[in-house]
Amino acid sequence: MDKNVVITGANRGIGLALAHHYSTNGSQVFAVCRNSSTTLDEMNNVTIVDGIDVTNLRNLQHLKSVMEGIKIDILINNAGILTEELLCEIDYERIEQQFKVNAMGPLRTTEALLNQLHTGAKVVLITSRMGSLADNSSGASYGYRMSKAALNAAGVSLAHDLKPKGIAVCMLHPGFVQTDLVGYQGNINTQQSAKQIQARIKELTLNNSGWFKHANGEQIPW
Repeated sequence: MDKNVVITGANRGIGLALAHHYSTNGSQVFAVCRNSSTTLDEMNNVTIVDGIDVTNLRNLQHLKSVMEGIKIDILINNAGILTEELLCEIDYERIEQQFKVNAMGPLRTTEALLNQLHTGAKVVLITSRMGSLADNSSGASYGYRMSKAALNAAGVSLAHDLKPKGIAVCMLHPGFVQTDLVGYQGNINTQQSAKQIQARIKELTLNNSGWFKHANGEQIPW
């Protein structure tokens, strides 16, 4: 495979599984996270860039300096948080934090690394079908739904703005994955999700840039 792959939130969950998947298939992985983990530390072909909070501009400037001179083939914006908000019990500070991490964080990271993204590079936003307006049949989860819908909007704009540079963009829902984000519920494990995500990334081209899909290939309505 022999690519340079940058993954945010790479110390656990889906990000960790993606780091393992790409590194064991011959890519050089740059694992971006706030704090590393024992499993990540033990991986080969992985450069750990820890101490990075995607909401912190100074941290992102440091990430930019670390990546200077390195051509990025795939940027996977995976870092995210989820808290539950119910009507009449809404914590607006938690909603604001989800916007900062889930929506603004990927945009800030992509912009910070823009000079390292070359013609033919791919930008991936790990979103959620909970950001779909048409798919919302249960309500609640205000902060997560709103922040992921905002991320999708940013992704469509990025697809338009980066197409002249030869850079393709997609939004991917990883599935209902067994991670601590959802209390290890779910119907798919992280390695299965990572394999599906990699397959969709492989299919991404300038001709289909801007899609919103499930990692299993299903098109998700906006």
